[in-house]
Amino acid sequence: MDDRIGIRVPAVDAEARRRARERADALLMPPRALGRLLELGEQAAGIAGFPTPDLSRKAIVVMAGDHGVTAEGVSAYPSEVTGQMVHGFCAGMAGINVLSRHSGITVRVVDMGCAADLSALVASGAVVDCKVAPGTRNLRREPAMTPEQAVTAIRRGAEVARALAAEGVRMLGTGDMGIGNTTPSAAIAVVTTGRSARELTGRGTGVDDAGLSRKTRVIEESVAERAPDPRDGVDVLSKVGGFEIGGIAGLVLGGAECRLPVVIDGVISTAGAVIAWLLEPRVRDYLFAAHRSVEPAHQAMLELLDLDPILDLQMRLGEGTGCALAMPIIEAGVKVIREMATFAEAGVSGAS
Repeated sequence: MDDRIGIRVPAVDAEARRRARERADALLMPPRALGRLLELGEQAAGIAGFPTPDLSRKAIVVMAGDHGVTAEGVSAYPSEVTGQMVHGFCAGMAGINVLSRHSGITVRVVDMGCAADLSALVASGAVVDCKVAPGTRNLRREPAMTPEQAVTAIRRGAEVARALAAEGVRMLGTGDMGIGNTTPSAAIAVVTTGRSARELTGRGTGVDDAGLSRKTRVIEESVAERAPDPRDGVDVLSKVGGFEIGGIAGLVLGGAECRLPVVIDGVISTAGAVIAWLLEPRVRDYLFAAHRSVEPAHQAMLELLDLDPILDLQMRLGEGTGCALAMPIIEAGVKVIREMATFAEAGVSGAS
């Protein structure tokens, strides 16, 4: 545990996972015939501390924040779109809303650091106010935030996880919104994996070749000049991160503290998960990678965390959309173990 954060993550329950696997191995089918689906259910059992947990109440938290680095021309969209998209989420108009409705998942929108005035949405209850500041500073010119702001972002993200757990949510998904946020995410990947910006920088919102070259240079120069300590999650976050990335890190830590499975989305969410892992390596056992994004930094960070994504649909939207598709698959793994009969229960002879 990192004393600056003050979050204690328990070890997963090996006995509960063993009991889930024991039942899975006796189910009415050839051995391990449902492959990774059983592994997902068994991992969820270890996290919850019960062989067949109820994961029916699920929530995806969309953390939103703005980024000063957009001044460097790293995005195809203006920074005003962050606040506009938050309004879209609250109106149920975005991709995450469609997919979450389809899967029966609650969406919670959190303002971690938006430049827009979202006070009306906060007052209505549509947005949770965890704003640290109205956007980060330009990480190309100075550290993105102070270490104190980084710690605050992480702690506030953890508070969101705790509140959802208190409401009865039993599985969390991470989402994001922030124009320019693939730049700090790729920077985090460069710092923590030791690979080059040229290798890890992707097109994000769809920048052209000139924009990609500019974005790569911004990441190279920012990492070189800020020189974050790759072993220190707070230092990395404060120098080249974002408020919503810090919020996601806190959500991961808080979810693990509450023994909840945490499903991470694409490159931004995985950057947050890497920050959480640097602060508390035990969180790795609580994580499910929803999908593999087309962003090259995403694959690099999945390898760093040793996570095998559930889906690979060539997605790059963010918002938690991968989580909305993967979370029902994880729940299905648990339900198979709980509801499918064993050979003995069905009165069927097993293999000789």
